Amino acid sequence: MPAPPVPLTDLAVSQMATVAEIRLAPDHRARLLEMGLLVGTTVQLVRFAPLGDPLEIKVRGYHLTLRRHEAQQILVAPGGVPA
Repeated sequence: MPAPPVPLTDLAVSQMATVAEIRLAPDHRARLLEMGLLVGTTVQLVRFAPLGDPLEIKVRGYHLTLRRHEAQQILVAPGGVPA
């Protein structure tokens, strides 16, 4: 049985995961979708800023910075394969 999805902020640095759900408001969700962050996409947590906000992820071959409150609304299934 697969593990339940967790917030993106729960990943360890360099851990990979697959996006399971995006719970952001429609206007913020649309911005992320335009940048390629879709359900089913593999992401990798690159690093947290020194104070924990923002955080950087690698998605579709580029680095994307998200605010912590946004990343907490993106649920991921740990694991995943590099794209």
